[in-house]
This record gives sequence, C-alpha cells and structure tokens, in this order.
Amino acid sequence: MSGTSEGPTPAADLDRSAVTESDKSTPPGARPRAGAPPHTYRSVFTAAPLAMAVVDRGGLVVSANDALGELLGTDAAALTGRVAADLVDLASDARAWHAYREVLRGRQARLRCTRRVKQPDGRSVWVQVTISPLTGPEEGILLSVADISARRELQARLRHLQMHDPVTRLPNRTLFFERLTAALETDAYEQGGTGRIGLCYLDLDGFQAVNDTLGHRVGDRLLAAVAERLSRVADEAGSGRAGTPLVARLGGDEFALLVEDSTGTDQLAELAEATLTALRDPFDLMGRRLSLTASIGVVERHAAGTTATGLMQAADTTLYWAKADGKGRWTLFDPERNAHRMTRQALSSALRPAIDRGEFILDYQPLVGMEDGRLRGVEALVRWHHPQFGTLTPNRFIALAEEDGSIVPLGRWALVTACRQARRWQLDQPGGPPIFVSVNVAVRQIWDSDLVADVADALARTELAPHLLQLELTESAVMGSAGRPLEALQALSDMGVRIAIDDFGTGYSNLAYLSRLPVSVLKLDGSFVRGFQYDDPGDQPNPADEVVVEAMIQLAHRLGLTVTAECVETSAQANRLRHIGCDTGQGWLYSRPVSPDRISELLATQSYAVGNP
Repeated sequence: MSGTSEGPTPAADLDRSAVTESDKSTPPGARPRAGAPPHTYRSVFTAAPLAMAVVDRGGLVVSANDALGELLGTDAAALTGRVAADLVDLASDARAWHAYREVLRGRQARLRCTRRVKQPDGRSVWVQVTISPLTGPEEGILLSVADISARRELQARLRHLQMHDPVTRLPNRTLFFERLTAALETDAYEQGGTGRIGLCYLDLDGFQAVNDTLGHRVGDRLLAAVAERLSRVADEAGSGRAGTPLVARLGGDEFALLVEDSTGTDQLAELAEATLTALRDPFDLMGRRLSLTASIGVVERHAAGTTATGLMQAADTTLYWAKADGKGRWTLFDPERNAHRMTRQALSSALRPAIDRGEFILDYQPLVGMEDGRLRGVEALVRWHHPQFGTLTPNRFIALAEEDGSIVPLGRWALVTACRQARRWQLDQPGGPPIFVSVNVAVRQIWDSDLVADVADALARTELAPHLLQLELTESAVMGSAGRPLEALQALSDMGVRIAIDDFGTGYSNLAYLSRLPVSVLKLDGSFVRGFQYDDPGDQPNPADEVVVEAMIQLAHRLGLTVTAECVETSAQANRLRHIGCDTGQGWLYSRPVSPDRISELLATQSYAVGNP
C-alpha cells in the first residue's frame, strides 16, 4: 500500500506550523521554549499578577498585560504603541534614563530601579521597575513593574521609629546628624539660602536629681513636657521665615535646635533666649510642680568649611562654658576663648614629654640689698622652649603642671638645676660672698613626693650648702599648714634651708601665725609696691600705702624675718622702700630675668644701673 496521502506529517512541516502558531499566540519578541504549548506563553503573559510589557528596541510598547493596565489605571490594549519610558517616568532620572537606553541598545544586560508613578486619579504608587532583554525573531525587552507601595510604607514607619525618640517623639541623634550632615553638603548651601548654619545645644540643669529622687517615670514625663515647649519655641521661631528649626533629643537630658540658613548670631541669640524663657515656667506633672533651668551653647557660622564634628565640638565646648559661668544661661561660641582652651589642652598633654626632652630652662632674677645695691641672691624662674608656641613663662603652664602632677618631676629638675648653677657661681667667684638661689615649690610637691629627700639629694649631688638654698611657697599654701606640710617645712628649716613666703599680703596675711612656722623671709606682693609708683615726679605717695607696708616690715622684723619687695621698677620706689626698712628688692629696676651667664657678669662687676638689665 502506498498510503502516501494519509501518512505522518513531515517533521519540517510540524516545525513550521509550530512557529506559525507561536507567532500568533506568543507576545512578539517572546520566544517559547521547544516542546511547550504555544498558547501557554500567551496565557501566562496575560494572566500573570506581575505587571509586564514587551517593548521593542525603539522603546515603544508592543504588548502589555492586564496587570500593567490595572496598575497604571488604564486598559492594557491602550498601552500598545506608547513610549514605555513615559509609563514609569524613567526620563526624569538621569541615571535611570541612561541605563535604560543602554539596555535598549544591547550594551547593558539589566536595569532595576524604583520610581514613583502617578495614576489618572491623582494617586501615586511606588513601583520597582525591572528591564531585561528578550531574544527571538523580533528582539525587544521585557518591562516588569511591581507595586512596592506597601513595602515602602512599612519601611517609612520603621524608619520613623528608628529615627525618633520614643519618650519625646522628637527626632533622635541619628536623624539629627543626618539632617546636619545634609545641611553641610556643598549643594545644600550653594544653590540658595544664606549659606550659614546655627545650633543651640541645650542641657537641663539638675535633671539627674529628678530621676534620682522622683524616679524615671517622672523624669520621662518631664522630658516629654520639655520637648513640647521646645517644639512650640521652634514653631514660633519659624513663623514667617523660610524654615522651622529642627528640634531633636540627642540623649539623656540633652536637646538641640538646628537652624539651617540662619541669618546670623542675633537669630540664634533670640532662639536661645526664647528657649530659656519657655522653660522658666514650672512644670505640673503627676501632682507635682517642678522647676528647672537649662544651659545652652550657641554656635553660628558659615556652612562652608564646617563639618558636623567640628560644629558639635564647638557647641559642646560652649555648653560647658555656660555651665561653668553659672548655669541657667546661654553662651555664644568665642573663637579666642576656644583657642585658649585648645592651647591649654595641647600644653597639658605635652608637659611630661617636654621634661624628658629637655625643653625647659631656668632664667634668674637678681635679689638686691636695698642698703648697698649688691647682689644677695637670685630667684630661679622656669621657661619652656615650646617647639610650637615659642618661649613660655610660668604663668602659662605651672597651673597645668600642678593639675596633672607633672609639677613634681618639673620641680625636682628645677631644684637640681638651680642648686648646680648656684654652686658653679660660688666656684667661679671664690673671693666674694656666695649668693643664694631661691626656688619656687608647689604645695603638691610636698604631698605627692618626699620634698625633704629631694632637697637633701639635690644638695648632696651639687655640694651646695643648705643656707644657700631658699624655697618659696605661696602664702595660701603655707598658712594653715598642718600634718605633713608643716613637718616637711620644719625638717627643711632644721636642715638649714631658708623658707620664704611668696606673694605675701594676698592671702591670709596672719603675721601672728608666722611665729609658729619655720619661715625666714617674707616677699611682699607687687601690688603693695605698685602703690608707690607715680608717673609725675611732683606726685606725693599715699601715706596709707607707706603706713601699711612699713607696719608689715616692722612686724616681720620683730618676728626675726627679712622682707623682700617684689616688682620694684623705679628708683623712687626703691628709695621709699629703703627708707621704711625693706631688706631686699626684686624687679626690673635691677634686672629682668636673665641667663646664668648674665648673672656671672653681674657678680663680676657688682654694679647695677637703673633700667640696665
């Protein structure tokens, strides 16, 4: 049997019929896999819950499914021939638009982005757009669009919880720094506005006492009430202006009011004053009436060149100043005051290493006999040759050394150096009477070290006689001494070392008490001597000045003490001091503090000319 007319269909014909059917039932450009029913792909495309469209290489919609039409609020058939980029607003974002065109041209494999799409009724939805290439007889791309509005809303709620304080419901530290950083971005202030930024950094005075005595529940209520008042202040400050200050709780009882595009320090001062006024009224909480104050650090400056860290450091420093100045006030950032603080901190951290590096030297100022004008001794004055700040006098660093304890090694070095120098002068001038050296001692050297042992060691190492060493302590450190300080002074006096009270007359001025102390010298504070100075030679001194100083000198002499006058600057002063019995003088009339070599020259000549250092 031939049976050719009823035989099986050739394979080639089956293939052609399959392709033909596929072309009729499959979206253009979507090539079905071999073996799959052609109508399946059309059904999947049409019924898929994911909104999709096939787009040709020219960017026009070839076919769209019902889900896309529903998402965009229109009939799916009406989307055919539309510009695909317009449907999902790709052209408004430069980066997304460039990437989309690259996919169309086959230069990029995939694009995924998030866009906000507006529907015909005015509602907007957030969508995630995915674009990937298709292959087939009519190549194109597949556009899929997923509604992520619910996810975005959830993310927004979570972000709000993450960025806001649960107690006060104000923006928290994280959101505050996010806003601050954004405000300091170059684009933020170069595109308009004043180009300035201001900050009020606020801390409640005594809030910890509320927590400790009334509990954290009352404390939280108080924080919430403070937040409400701060928000009202910010709203009133923002009325009629371009923006409202951001109020944030930075943690604990610290709050901040951030002013973007501030108009100057006056605006920030008004805001700080309004804040203090708002917090001044008592708070009625849980049957209690509570009153509190706040301290505020105010910073206002150009945004250009300012960092978030730098602004906060300045605000924190200024808040500290407000606290230190008495609390319940606002203080404006002062660059000079801050520079002094920074210098102080730099000096403090460098003190101990500077001792090891040998950056300190001693200058010496003569102590001159008032009767004969001869050199009797010298006061050793420490100088710091700082590599950055130059030569520093003691008033710049001694207080810092006393605070951190470095005064002990520094004082020990000064003691040994001065004794060694005094012994050298003695050996260089064997024919004349030796001069004594006077070294300043801080009371902390007595408490934090064995001063008696240090002095004994210095004298032994330098072979200096004890009576050629004088130790100077301030009046406030000596008066009222008991226990260890008094024992140390007595031991040093018994050793033969001279004890002098420096700046006498500025503290207790209790001469009767001096009879019970091992003191041999009083150094009158320069304020007494300056009362003897007159610019016009015809002026007469105030008799009261001479009466007070003369009485102090006479009482000191009756107690067996000698008196040195500090800050002697004119011959008239020297004459009056000599007339009332002062023993020695020290000041610029005789010499400024000078190097050891200059003292050697003075010893050789034993002559002093007025104003000749």
